[in-house]
Amino acid sequence: MQSCLVKYIIFAALLFVESVMINRVLIRTKVLQMVYACHQNNNNENPAKAEKELFFSLEKTYDLYLYLLLLVSDIGYYAERRIDMARGKYLPSPEEQNPNLRFVNNAFLAQLRQNTTFKREINNRKLSWAPHEGLIKNIYDQILMAPFYIEYMQAESNSYEADKEVWRKIFKQIIQNNSYLEEVLEEKSIYWNDDLDIVLTFVLKTVKRFEQSNGANQALLPMYRDESDRQYALDLFRASIKNAEEYRSMITKAVQNWELERLALMDLIILQVALAEIMEIKDIPLSVSFNEYIDIAKSYSTEKSSLFINGTLDHIVRELKKENKLFKV
Repeated sequence: MQSCLVKYIIFAALLFVESVMINRVLIRTKVLQMVYACHQNNNNENPAKAEKELFFSLEKTYDLYLYLLLLVSDIGYYAERRIDMARGKYLPSPEEQNPNLRFVNNAFLAQLRQNTTFKREINNRKLSWAPHEGLIKNIYDQILMAPFYIEYMQAESNSYEADKEVWRKIFKQIIQNNSYLEEVLEEKSIYWNDDLDIVLTFVLKTVKRFEQSNGANQALLPMYRDESDRQYALDLFRASIKNAEEYRSMITKAVQNWELERLALMDLIILQVALAEIMEIKDIPLSVSFNEYIDIAKSYSTEKSSLFINGTLDHIVRELKKENKLFKV
C-alpha cells in the first residue's frame, strides 16, 4: 500500500497532466503491474492473453472513473429520499416540513445527470451502486457533518461555481481515503486496488472543466487521447516481455556486485519496463523516461529504490551510448 505522502504526491501531480483518462502515466503503471503478474505467474509464454488482460485492466480503470462520477447522482437521489422520509413522518419538525433543498437541487449534479455521454456510458457498461446503499449512506452522513457542507447550505446566495465547489470538496475530503469505499471497490474489481487515488484526480479535473453553458453536451474525459496512446501501451508491454532476457543481462552488468535474485523483484521489473521504453519507444526523451520510472519506484518499491533505479538506468544508458546502441537525448 502506498504511503499517504506518496499518494498525495501522485494526487497533486496528476492534476496537471493532459485531459484524458488513460494517459501515459497510468499506462506505465498498468504495464508494470501486468509484467509483474506475468513474472509471478510464469505467463511470459502467452503474451496474447496477457495483452488482452492489459487492455481489460485499462478499460476497468475507465469504468472506475464513471463509477465515481455516478456517486454524485446516487448521493443526490439518496439525499432526496431522506428528505421525503423526513417529510412523511407522523409529526415532522418545521425543518423537516420545509427542508433546505440546495444540495438536492445542485446545478452541477443536475447537469451531470443529463449529460449525454455519461448516460450512454453508464447504460452501456451497466454500472450501478444499487447493491451498495450502505456506502452511499456512509458518504452522505459524512457530508452532512462536514463544515464546508454546512457553510454551503447556510450561505445567503448560491452559484453554479459554488455547486461545483461543494462536490470538489466532497471528493477531496470525504470520498478520497474513505475506507468503506476502498473495501467495496476491492470487492467489485481486482483491477482497482491501486487506481482510486489516480482516478480521483481525473474526476476532480472533470468537475473543474464543467461549464453550465455546455448543458447536456459537456465533454467528459475521453478514455485515450488518440490511438497512439493505445499503441504505446501495446508496444511498451510487448517490448518488456519479448526482450526481458536482454534487459536483465544489461541490468546484471550494471549491478556487478549483485545477483539478480538479491534485487527486489519490483525494482527489477521497473528497470525492465524502463529499458523497454528507453530502447523501443523512440518519441519519448530520456529525461522523461528517467523521471517517470523514478516516480514509479517511489510509489511501488522501497524507500531507496528511486536512487537505485536512477543510478542503474544512468549506467546502462551511458554504456549503450558508448557502444552506439542508443542515440536518444
